Amino acid sequence: MKRKSKRRKKSGKIENVAQGILKILKAEPSKSFNYKQIAAKFNVNDASSRNQIIKKLAILASKKQIEEVDRGKFKIIPNINTYTGVLEITSKGAGYVIVEDLENDVYIPNNALNKALDGDEVEIYVYRRKRNGRSEGEITKIIERKRTEFIGVIDIQKNYAFVNVPDGRMYTDIFIPKNKINEAEHGDKVLVKLADWPEKADSPFGKVIRVLGKPGEHNTEIHAILAQYGLPYEFPEAVERFANELDTSIQESEIAKRRDMRETLTFTIDPKDAKDFDDALSFKVLENGHYEIGIHIADVSHYVQPGTVLDDEAYERATSVYLVDRVVPMLPEVLSNNACSLRPHEEKYTFSAVFELNDKAEIINEWFGRTVTYSDARFAYEEAQHIIETKENVIPEEISLTGQTYKADQDIADAILKLDELAKLMRAKRMGAGAISFDKVEVKFHLDEVNNPTGVFFKTSKDANKLIEEFMLLANKKVSEFIGKQKPKKTFVYRIHDEPNDEKLAALQNVIGRFGYKLNLKDRKSTTQSLNSLLNEVQGKKEQNLVDTLAIRSMSKAEYTTNNIGHYGLAFDYYSHFTSPIRRYPDVMAHRLLQHYLDGGKSASEEEFEEKCKHSSEMEHLAANAERDSIKFMQIRFMQDHQDEAFLGVISGVTEWGIYVEIIANKCEGMVRLKDMNDDVYVFDEELYAAVGKHSKKTYQLGDEVYVKVKNADLIKRHLDFTLLGTRDEIE
Repeated sequence: MKRKSKRRKKSGKIENVAQGILKILKAEPSKSFNYKQIAAKFNVNDASSRNQIIKKLAILASKKQIEEVDRGKFKIIPNINTYTGVLEITSKGAGYVIVEDLENDVYIPNNALNKALDGDEVEIYVYRRKRNGRSEGEITKIIERKRTEFIGVIDIQKNYAFVNVPDGRMYTDIFIPKNKINEAEHGDKVLVKLADWPEKADSPFGKVIRVLGKPGEHNTEIHAILAQYGLPYEFPEAVERFANELDTSIQESEIAKRRDMRETLTFTIDPKDAKDFDDALSFKVLENGHYEIGIHIADVSHYVQPGTVLDDEAYERATSVYLVDRVVPMLPEVLSNNACSLRPHEEKYTFSAVFELNDKAEIINEWFGRTVTYSDARFAYEEAQHIIETKENVIPEEISLTGQTYKADQDIADAILKLDELAKLMRAKRMGAGAISFDKVEVKFHLDEVNNPTGVFFKTSKDANKLIEEFMLLANKKVSEFIGKQKPKKTFVYRIHDEPNDEKLAALQNVIGRFGYKLNLKDRKSTTQSLNSLLNEVQGKKEQNLVDTLAIRSMSKAEYTTNNIGHYGLAFDYYSHFTSPIRRYPDVMAHRLLQHYLDGGKSASEEEFEEKCKHSSEMEHLAANAERDSIKFMQIRFMQDHQDEAFLGVISGVTEWGIYVEIIANKCEGMVRLKDMNDDVYVFDEELYAAVGKHSKKTYQLGDEVYVKVKNADLIKRHLDFTLLGTRDEIE
């Protein structure tokens, strides 16, 4: 493929002349053009071409798309059927543009995409005619590309190369000039950057900016997942150097500025394999019989100062990314695993929320500020859970961090038991106020030394997890409440969660009705009560993961903003993220703002922090996508080693092209293609959420239990295909 040199056409028909004229006029909406100027823009000068332009100008003027402002001079008429929105491309290659001002999305045929790609912000011209109830339009301008970098496999030819992007929404490959392949070899998985899309070229031009490795290899695929979402997997040398040169020693001069809580009993409870500990609890019985409970958070903002390369990098990342085999941290290891990790038997700078509670878990007093603490012990969730369940402080060998039986300090064991008691009271109050209990099962993998998955297990939340959760929620809630109620209003970083969309709740009701469940959507209280009843009822049942997932999808997405509307899912009027600054940048911002206001500072710039909130929400979304993709990748790797086994699964989705089945034993989801079901011709019944045989009327419906076998496990496309063996009743 060669780039065509531009030269003046001597004659012939101009392609897409109307579209071209509109594009020229829209590019400079305040300027008027005559036919000669437009012909020059088209790079033509023959009489035939000029006549085409003159005729089309008259037609566009008669249609009121352009206006003749002076004799023979034309301008675009703004805002006539012209809108801006975000393009979503379907797997079939057409698109829809979501426009805020229009009731329905606008359909864009494939031949009217005009080089726009999925997710781009675009300007569109909407035709008057309707297509299946929707307006139809064409893209007239790309305002902003969502992505300029793509992952794909390079196909190197003699004089050029192409990169094929394995994404159904990417309708074109990317042309790579031979001098831009960056040492890639044929068949490598690469990261490419779009450079240009010439007017006459079928494909955009790009260059390889990173060679990731051979497709299917573990590190190649993990790095590809990170690169796909623009997430880094190493720190720039300047950032590492800056972090390593920080003074992380505990200084008497700094201690003097803080509340010294080193003598108060303090400990951490974290996952057994945790590398960083950014929160600790302290416990003290007061003379009046009340309890002083401190939630102590690593004082990251002491080390990460605004205007430094360290802060710039942390802001850009905005979050740590948790993949199946690794953590991509927000902060370099010297901070995340050392200076800011509340490791046992070490003094650390902390930022604390300290509460006086009575036996009813009512707050009598609260205090916020910088502290210095000393962690007396570290517990795994399993160890704390054992103390809660047995009321004993002897930790058996099989669950201990040390791998040996040992006795926990009795004072700490007593503290854990009392904290558990108070946490249960707090949780009951929260649920009574309308909070929703999402205890979704997490899929985890046992990995060998080279990261091959040897087994699947499920992480569930027990009392020890909920103990920590309640006190973290308490700190997050009370910090935001403390600032949110101040007069005059102070800018702060809130974590908000809007009420669910009525249409999504109705869709959820429709699906769960297939399993015999029902929601009461009369008002907010009845909705939350029935949602909690549903989530409780499905626990341990075959459809639990499906119902949990659908219920979560029916909710609005939580996000960061300076505009507080409360948190629907937690039933809090005020909520922020304060408790994990090692792994979330919004928590760092919350710490800085809290200290600023404690020092008597004026309200910070709302505009500045709103922009940072938006960035943090976007990065959180990308990180969540990467985490999901890494789990999917590992599930497919796991299933590659079990291709000859029959698995019992539950039908988790039905579409016009296939049945999705989630295996009950390991939560791996794959698809049975309707065209591969040979006993009949199956068609999708949208009302029944079912695939129905044309002749036999045999029905495979959402929620049915079926046996499947792996047909194809594609690591590169991260897709799992199943062969349907039959229903549970047929097989058993």
